[in-house]
Amino acid sequence: MSEEFDLDIDELERRMSGALGSLRKEFAALRTGRASASMLDTITVDAYGTSTPINQVGTINVPESRLLTINVWDKSLVAKVERAIMESGLGINPQTNGAMIMLPVPELNEERRRELSKVAGQYAEGARVAVRNVRRDGMDQLKKAKSNGLGEDDVKFWEAEVQELTDKVIASVDATLEVKQSEIMQV
Repeated sequence: MSEEFDLDIDELERRMSGALGSLRKEFAALRTGRASASMLDTITVDAYGTSTPINQVGTINVPESRLLTINVWDKSLVAKVERAIMESGLGINPQTNGAMIMLPVPELNEERRRELSKVAGQYAEGARVAVRNVRRDGMDQLKKAKSNGLGEDDVKFWEAEVQELTDKVIASVDATLEVKQSEIMQV
């Protein structure tokens, strides 16, 4: 058995990278005081009987650092898009002008910046937990292989590989969090 065993380290890396990718998506939707089209990625509109992302019912532009505009293609959806934005919890009040919806992004106060920084920290901790769960899965595979006859040296080698991968991804999560928190706290 020891000759045949090969831990699928690529699969573990793919799953850990998925957690990091998910974190980056969550961070993109987190408001920083600057307008960004990705702020609207999580908002959906009930269009034509189905839940549809805003970017599929109109064109999103960022003409200024504190302004987003949405040019809704179907005028009958303007009120639904406006309602979805108000109910999203972004703290942005849309202003409608025909089929154009303008979203002035207010500047964040110090208290709100601290809250958002904490939220970013919670997102990062969720990603760390996901990475550690993947690590645990890899270690469980090694325990099974060891009970099936995998040699002690091979087990130590693979444990070191899994731990090295885990440390690398956790460091990426921490670096991503640091960048996002500095972005949030920037006035």
